[in-house]
Amino acid sequence: MAATDVTRADVIRVLVVDDHPVTRRGLRDTLADETGFEVAGQAANGVEAVTVARETRPDVVVMDLFMPHKDGVEACREITELLPDTRVLMLTASAEEDDVIRAVAAGATGFVQKFTGSEELVHAVHQVAAGNLMIPGDAVRRAFRLLGAGGAVQPTADVLSAREREVLTRFATGKAYAEIARDMGISKVTVRNAIYRVQNKLGLGSQQEIVVWAVRNGLLEE
Repeated sequence: MAATDVTRADVIRVLVVDDHPVTRRGLRDTLADETGFEVAGQAANGVEAVTVARETRPDVVVMDLFMPHKDGVEACREITELLPDTRVLMLTASAEEDDVIRAVAAGATGFVQKFTGSEELVHAVHQVAAGNLMIPGDAVRRAFRLLGAGGAVQPTADVLSAREREVLTRFATGKAYAEIARDMGISKVTVRNAIYRVQNKLGLGSQQEIVVWAVRNGLLEE
């Protein structure tokens, strides 16, 4: 433990999220033993993570990528929308670049390997709390290749809710609003609003473009 005293304003409040109790306890103990950290809360899955984050408003969320009920990517997206000042550090055993890209697209600012050393973990939390990125180099290069004109990572289907995906899939097959509404048991206004949200989330300029996007991203194959 560092000997330097810190003021309350300097303390980094952390929410620890992992579905494995032993791992969660290890993360909690590692951070609690470090001067300048406070474990503001714990959660065992993505659903709990969103709830506890809303209640505790942590500076940093250290979260497993793969969890039951709601995975880390979806939880990350909801948390960053609810709490724009909260940083999310993804923790996973996966080395797949696609997982990193999904996490970054959802708003994560850090990504470290699960079971990493305590010093590396502490360093990563400090970095993301300070507003710095902790993203593997290969993934950064790939992210730049995916940058669109707006300077953001090209959206994937993960940015859409389940209902938005279903509405878009039906719309892309040529169904009218009224037909989609009847099939799904919702109103035409709800369908229209869903299409509008999809278009905005994907950053596309027309309904024709979102149909092309749906085809290219395999939604019609689902």
